[in-house]
Amino acid sequence: MRGGTLSMGFSDEKMPFLADAVDRVRVEECFEGCLDIAKNCRVQNVRVIRHKLGRRCLIEYELINNAGEIITLIGKVRAKGTDFHSYELQKSLWESGFADDSPDGISVPEPVGIIPEWQMWLQRKVEGVTATQLLSQANGILPAKLIAEAAYKLHQVNIIPRRSHTMSDELRILHERIPLVMEQYPQWQARLKRILAASDDLGEKTSELKCCGIHRDFYHDQVIINNSRLYLIDLDLYCIGNPAVDIGNFIAHLQEYSLRTFGNSQALQEYANILTTRFIQLTGDEFLPAIEAYTTLTLVRHIHISTLFIERRLFTERLLHLCEQRLNVICNS
Repeated sequence: MRGGTLSMGFSDEKMPFLADAVDRVRVEECFEGCLDIAKNCRVQNVRVIRHKLGRRCLIEYELINNAGEIITLIGKVRAKGTDFHSYELQKSLWESGFADDSPDGISVPEPVGIIPEWQMWLQRKVEGVTATQLLSQANGILPAKLIAEAAYKLHQVNIIPRRSHTMSDELRILHERIPLVMEQYPQWQARLKRILAASDDLGEKTSELKCCGIHRDFYHDQVIINNSRLYLIDLDLYCIGNPAVDIGNFIAHLQEYSLRTFGNSQALQEYANILTTRFIQLTGDEFLPAIEAYTTLTLVRHIHISTLFIERRLFTERLLHLCEQRLNVICNS
């Protein structure tokens, strides 16, 4: 709602402050006191981008300063408390070669401040489109090389994460999620059990290699392209882990997206090849087996994810079959 209060029905008891967070007058008061970038600014527009009830919310604020310049900020709210760690991580990245003027064209959005009262931290909105929006275009594969370079750059930053993600964690997630699919689709129980067993075998055979800070949720929606500049977003899961996790996760998401969009999981294989080739050039081919392994395990995780959305359930069995192929599991029931 332009120039007024935006009512979104925030009845959730855990997030009552959101009513203030979308009120123009209250926004101006809080921004004036907490954010240097918002001094002498008026609020033109407030828009809720995403809201997961009881968990988190994403709010876009459009400000205008005395010079007539438009400043757009994205506020990230978390119900369980202000995410100081993600703000500090992004601030550290910004100050460690990921600013808007980085010579390599790889950045993160500029963090601008925290409003503890609203359990919110804010960053500048960056212009551009997600890599997803380019996948269906004729020149869609062009960013693939830069995406690999962005992952590698993130892996080289000496910022110590506060948590880790190991192969054991990856397999634990599968053992938590796949049984939920068995309950929903009992006719696939035997197949899913074989997939879980084969996933365990694959995990045991996969070397962790060198661990470092990784994105952990790296895929095409987490990359914004603005001409020749790339922005990494949503680093909330940043942790210590195998660098192959990020590349495998990205490729698996490409295959799952290809299956839903083009009816063929290999439709974007050229994109995946360019991404992998460039990453291996930077790191060494010893990461190839781990990339393949994490691609497969991410696809297994997508079996469960597909059951959470009505429009994706049409592809659940095809994902099941794809995982069986990658794991060399024989389907006999």
